[in-house]
Amino acid sequence: MTDSIQDLTSRLTRFRDDRDWRRFHNLKDLIQSVGIEAGELMELTQWKDTGTVEDLITNPDFRARLAEEVSDVFLYLLLIAERAGLDIVDEAHRKIDLNDAKYPVEKARGTAKKYTEL
Repeated sequence: MTDSIQDLTSRLTRFRDDRDWRRFHNLKDLIQSVGIEAGELMELTQWKDTGTVEDLITNPDFRARLAEEVSDVFLYLLLIAERAGLDIVDEAHRKIDLNDAKYPVEKARGTAKKYTEL
C-alpha cells in the first residue's frame, strides 16, 4: 500500500489527536525527538564495520529494527512539517535543486568533497 504524504500525515495526526498528544508536540520537542530517534538508528550500526552493516540488511531481525527506527525518524519529520506548515515534498525538491547547483555533475562525480572544495 502506498499512501501519499498527505494521507500518511493525516493518519498520523489523527493518531496523535485521538490521544490528545498535540499539546506535547511543540516544535522544540519534535525536533529533539528526531535527534533521539536518529541516535537509535545510528545505534544499530555502532561498533560494526561497513561490510558487516551492509551484510546485515539480509538479516530479518536487523531489517525489522532498521525499518522501525527509519519510520520513527520519518514520522517525527512529518509531525515537524505539519507543525511548521511546511510541504515536506516541496521542501525536499527545493533542497535537491540547491544541491544540484552546489554539486554540478562535472565537478562532483566520483568525489566526496564538499561543494566548497570542488
